[in-house]
Amino acid sequence: MQTRIKIPKMYKLFIGGKFIRTESERYLSAINPRNGIKICNYSRASRKDIRNSVVSARAGFNEWSAKTGYERAQIFYRLAEMLEGRKEQFVEEIYISTKQNKQECKKEVRSAIDRIIYYSGFCDKWVQLSGSVNPVQSGYFNFSIPEPTGIVAAILPESPCFLPLVSRVCAILASGNSCIMLASEKSPLPALTFSEVIATSDFTPGVINILTGLKNELINHIAGHFDINAIDLCYDSKEIKKTIQELCANNVKRLNAYGENRNWYSSKENENLSEIEKFTELKTVWHTMGM
Repeated sequence: MQTRIKIPKMYKLFIGGKFIRTESERYLSAINPRNGIKICNYSRASRKDIRNSVVSARAGFNEWSAKTGYERAQIFYRLAEMLEGRKEQFVEEIYISTKQNKQECKKEVRSAIDRIIYYSGFCDKWVQLSGSVNPVQSGYFNFSIPEPTGIVAAILPESPCFLPLVSRVCAILASGNSCIMLASEKSPLPALTFSEVIATSDFTPGVINILTGLKNELINHIAGHFDINAIDLCYDSKEIKKTIQELCANNVKRLNAYGENRNWYSSKENENLSEIEKFTELKTVWHTMGM
């Protein structure tokens, strides 16, 4: 009897709400660290792919930032619902992509779902907490109103490979920003499958873009791009951090950096207003007081 050959899946980049092969046609192999067996191939992003993702993120930002906080909250909640329905798949993919045991994988997926729910509840409340009415001379009102920064590029850590992705997506998007996520280089599979969940949810195309590839090839191009408004650095390397700081200074790009000791499971560190405020700007408005 003839043996059936399985059809291997080729994971593509997620740009503008679509699954796109890298323009260079290059790819990398995801390897199971437990047995050294190849899991799949995935696209190796290039400089051109970064430029394409920035164009998509800018278009997505314009529509996403115009939505009300209530609308964004509903979309976040829908994302959590879909992730809950596929949680066993994510547990398995984290398991074969890392050296974590099954209980650790389940904890990571549960924590990711709970984090989405947390930020879902914050979407329509953070403006009231961050904004203010300022004391000025009589006859005037003075308001400080927070607004999203724009396009935020997040460089994710190697481990954990899934919870930091969800944590940063939620913190960045809750205020109306769009994002470009550079996934874990060693364990990209959960991030790529997460893009499939995003694609079938209600997110505006281009709001979330997920790239995979070699970080030492891509980080400089991301930090140096003039239409990226902020960098969220979750990848600990003193040499890389120094280079990014220099590139961000060229167009006064905001930089938020985390060290290697960050506890991604901690609610205190990852679920608070300051995580949203890191990628917002304050607009101050004067208005005459009516008689």
